[in-house]
Amino acid sequence: MPKVSSVIVPYAAYLRVYEPLAAFPDDERAHWTRYARRPDRPSYQDELRRSLADLLPTPPVAVPVHESADAFVTEVDGVVCVCPWRTRLRGWQALGEVAEDFPEPVLDALIPPVVRRQSAQDYERWLERNPDARPWIRTATWQVPINWFVLVSDAEREYDDGGGGGERAAAPVLRYRTPMVQARRRVARGLRALREAVDEGPLIDGLVDVGRWLEEFHPRSLVELDYGGLVHALPAGELEADHSAADVAEGIEALRHGDGVAAGAAYGRLVERWRAVRDRRSAN
Repeated sequence: MPKVSSVIVPYAAYLRVYEPLAAFPDDERAHWTRYARRPDRPSYQDELRRSLADLLPTPPVAVPVHESADAFVTEVDGVVCVCPWRTRLRGWQALGEVAEDFPEPVLDALIPPVVRRQSAQDYERWLERNPDARPWIRTATWQVPINWFVLVSDAEREYDDGGGGGERAAAPVLRYRTPMVQARRRVARGLRALREAVDEGPLIDGLVDVGRWLEEFHPRSLVELDYGGLVHALPAGELEADHSAADVAEGIEALRHGDGVAAGAAYGRLVERWRAVRDRRSAN
């Protein structure tokens, strides 16, 4: 295996679904059962480092040749749950979206057109054999989409500043974890409040999309919103003070009561906070 860079790769946030082993077909369940016992399971940074290493050759490997056999593992009320990486599938999907982030000349320099065309053709053929495929992980760079915060509660917020008291401080962690049933219920309530207040808009569209995605999974799954590498884009004080899920919940509750002023104030706090993060993307 080639040596992979040890540099931490920011700046992405993740929305993950951990499904119980019972949700998987027998052969896959056997694999994940064995995998969950491994003491040396890799982290999300390991996945990012591998992807970065694939971009170094000429031409770059835009999408892995083989699907990942790795996953994130957690335990919920004594039940082992896994979140498969599905790096190849997510790579294809990200490649289809990357044109929105870069002008074509820049995109051509990063990933030559012939590589993109071949990857697109490979994806089309793969989809013909796997029409119901979906990722267990969604990724957002330089932001956490506002609709993701609808799924969670401020009471489920977990923050660790990474100090730990050791010789070498770890990276901060900011995440939310909630049962699938709660996430789906919050989506339904949020959509009802938004649709009663506004006819349409990107927030509604995004919430509909994430709600449909959640319906694809086992009802006893766990949903995790993880700031991931975004913790490196926020000063410690701002990260500790970030209660975006509380702002979203406050805004939705204000809409339910017809209080447009309070809803606007909550939305304004969110926009200001996340605009400051996105502005760092283009800063020197």
